[in-house]
Amino acid sequence: MKLMINHQTHYQYSDWTKNSIQYIKMTPQSNGHQYIHSWDVSVPGLKQIKRDAFNNVWLTSTQIEPYQQMLIMAQGVVEINFENQFGITDQLSPVLFLQPTATTLCNTEMLDFAQQYVPTIQLSNFQKLAEALLNYMPYTTASTSVTQTAMESFSMQQGVCQDHSHVFIAMAKALNVPARYVSGYLYVNNQSHLASHAWAEIFLEGQWHIIDVSNQLFRPESHVYVAIGRDYWDVAPVRGVRGQGGIETMHSIVQVLAC
Repeated sequence: MKLMINHQTHYQYSDWTKNSIQYIKMTPQSNGHQYIHSWDVSVPGLKQIKRDAFNNVWLTSTQIEPYQQMLIMAQGVVEINFENQFGITDQLSPVLFLQPTATTLCNTEMLDFAQQYVPTIQLSNFQKLAEALLNYMPYTTASTSVTQTAMESFSMQQGVCQDHSHVFIAMAKALNVPARYVSGYLYVNNQSHLASHAWAEIFLEGQWHIIDVSNQLFRPESHVYVAIGRDYWDVAPVRGVRGQGGIETMHSIVQVLAC
């Protein structure tokens, strides 16, 4: 299945912004799950492309001239291998994804919840846990912020895909199962769904398995991989620093269409 993706991020500032740097992770790569027919990230300024510790493509853009608006646009065509059942393989040790992060810590209440559905370590039990989490934390648009931790999101009993992924990862790691955070895109017929997406994966029996809590999907049939890490902060699409600029406002437009 071929997908045409257009991801626009618009920034506006109440004052002139000077000397800013943007760190952008919005570039998918070809692998056993997907083939990138074309892809381009458009952003003003001087650009440099590197790889991060997780082998994600990391574009750095430096702006010297003052500005009050900025558009970052990523677009291209990606073909998904519909027969693939697992998360993508890489050269990283799964043990890396047992490392704790501030965002994916697990408290006693969360561990008790997880152990109800995962009395033994097997994939079907983790899928039951994902179902229970969505019932406990219904998907609620704009209910949280990117700064929230797994423990905070779990206590609120609601969230979006980022929160679902963080909570699930925290629980899996507390059960001593490697778990990672994946950012990317999701193709769905319902265009009201935000196509920019995040999900979790766990490492069992020598394979990475997708656990998309928000959509209750356990095969990557509709998913495009962009970046992999331990939590959101490892894969954030755009992070940066700036001088001045006043108040920042941002909105995104994402389209994922079959072609």
